[in-house]
Amino acid sequence: MKKNVKWRIGLTLAVIALCIFLVYPPKEKIKLGLDLKGGTHLLMQVITDDAINVETDQQIARFEEVFKKNNITFTRATKEKPGQFYFEGTSADQEGKIRDLIDQYTRDWDYTFTGDRVNFKLKQTAEQYLREQAVLQTLETIRNRVDQFGVAEPVIQRQGSDRIVVELPGIDDPERVKNLIKVTAILEFKLVKAGPAPDEQTLLQEFGGKVPDDAEVVRGDPRRGLQGYYLVSKVASITGKDLRSVRRGTDEWNNPAVSFTLTPDGARRFEQVTGQNIGKQLAIILDGKLQSAPVINSRISDSGIIQGRFTPEEADDLVVILKAGALPAGIKYLEERTIGPSLGTDSIRQGLMSGLVAIFGVMVFMVFYYKLTGLNAVAALLLNTLLTFGALSYFKATLTLPGIAGIILSIGMAVDANILIFERIKEEMALGKNAGSAINTGFSRAFSAIFDSNLTTILSGIFLFQFGTGPIKGYAVTLICGLVANLFTAVFVSRLIFDLTVPTNAKKLSI
Repeated sequence: MKKNVKWRIGLTLAVIALCIFLVYPPKEKIKLGLDLKGGTHLLMQVITDDAINVETDQQIARFEEVFKKNNITFTRATKEKPGQFYFEGTSADQEGKIRDLIDQYTRDWDYTFTGDRVNFKLKQTAEQYLREQAVLQTLETIRNRVDQFGVAEPVIQRQGSDRIVVELPGIDDPERVKNLIKVTAILEFKLVKAGPAPDEQTLLQEFGGKVPDDAEVVRGDPRRGLQGYYLVSKVASITGKDLRSVRRGTDEWNNPAVSFTLTPDGARRFEQVTGQNIGKQLAIILDGKLQSAPVINSRISDSGIIQGRFTPEEADDLVVILKAGALPAGIKYLEERTIGPSLGTDSIRQGLMSGLVAIFGVMVFMVFYYKLTGLNAVAALLLNTLLTFGALSYFKATLTLPGIAGIILSIGMAVDANILIFERIKEEMALGKNAGSAINTGFSRAFSAIFDSNLTTILSGIFLFQFGTGPIKGYAVTLICGLVANLFTAVFVSRLIFDLTVPTNAKKLSI
C-alpha cells in the first residue's frame, strides 16, 4: 500500500460519514426555499412620513418639558404637520432664553420667531436621516418579529429606497404571521379629553363641532369591547419606545393582559403626567385604535398593564410585537403572493429531475470516453454531490431553484477538473511513461489549473452572495459549496482511488 494511503482512506471515510449524518433524513435536514416549499411573498412600502410624525410629537413633548422647567411661558403647543410645529403665547422678553434652550437641546430643527410664536421646522438633512433610519429599523423590526415567531429560513431584505421584500417558506399559519408583520405596533399613551360618544358629531359638540388643534379623534376597537369615539391629546405622553420590558400577564379579572415596565426617562414623564391628571382617563392606543381607557387613580411611575379583552394568543402576539419593537413607520402592502405546496412540489420534482439527468449524462460520457478510469470520475462526482448537500445542511442554507442550478454548474466544474487530470495522464502515457509515473505527473501538472479556475469562480460566487439578493444568493451558496467540495474530490479523493486501484509499476491504464 502506497505512502500515506491509510490516513487518506480514514479521512475520506470520515468525511463521507459526516456528510451522511448531516444530510439524513433529507426532508428534515435540507431547508427548502419559497419556490420549492411554498409560502408567502410580500412586497411592502415603508411610509416614512410616519417616522417624521413620531419625531415631531416627541420633540413637542421634550420642549414642553424644557420650557416648563425653565419657566418659559406659552399658551399651547400645536403640530401643523409632520416636521413642523409651533409654540404659541411666548413672551418677547424671553426670546434670548428660548434661543439658548433650543440650541442646547437640539441641532436638528430650524426655528423662527413670529410675534408671540416660536415656529419649528425639521432640517432637510435630519429629515433624510430619519427616513433612512425608518426603513432600516422597519427591516430589523420585521426580522425580529419573524424570528421570534419561528419561521424557518425567511428572506427579509430591502428593495430600493423604501421597499422591503419578505418571503416566508413553508409556514403553518400564514394568516397569523402576516398579521404579525402587518401590525405597525405604534403604541401611544394619551390623555382623554372627551368621550366616549356614539359619533364624532356628538363628541365635538362642546368644542364647537371642530377638533381642537391640540387633540385628535380615535375610535375604540370593538374587539376590545370599546364602542364609540374618543377625543385624545394629539401629543403622546409616552410611546412604545419608552418600554423597557414587556410580558404576558393577567388583569384584575384574571383575563390575559400585557404587563410592561418603562425606561427611566419614560417612567419620569409617565409619573409626571399621571400625577397631574388623577381622575382622568388615559387612552392606550395601538396603531390608531383605542385598546383601553382606564381611569388614573394614582401616580404611576415605572410599570403598568395593557388590558383589552385579549385572547391568550393575541396577548402572546402583542408581547412578541412590542418586544421586537414598534415599527418606526407604517407599511403599505404593494404585492402579496402565495405559492402553494403543490407548486413547490412540482418545482422540487423538476429540479431534482434536471439534476439527476445532468449527473447521469455526465457519468455515461465519462465512462464511455475514459473507460474504467471514468469510474474514478463517477465516484468523485457522487461524493461531490454528497459533500455539497452536507455543507448546505451544516450551514443551514436554503435550497432554491437557482440553488439547484448552482449545483448543476458545480457538477460541470467537477467533471472539468477530472478531464484536465485525465488528459494530462494520457499525454504522459503517450510519451512512454508507465501508469504510476503518468498519474503522478498528471495530477501535479493539472493541479494549478484546477485550483486557479475553482478559486476564481469561488471568488465570483462570494461577490454574488455579498451583493446579490434572494435567488442570486441561493445560487451563490450552492455554487461555492460545490466548488469547495470539488477541490477535495477531484484532487484528493480521485488521487486516492488511483493509488488504491493502480499498481505503481503498472504499464497500462484503461483510459
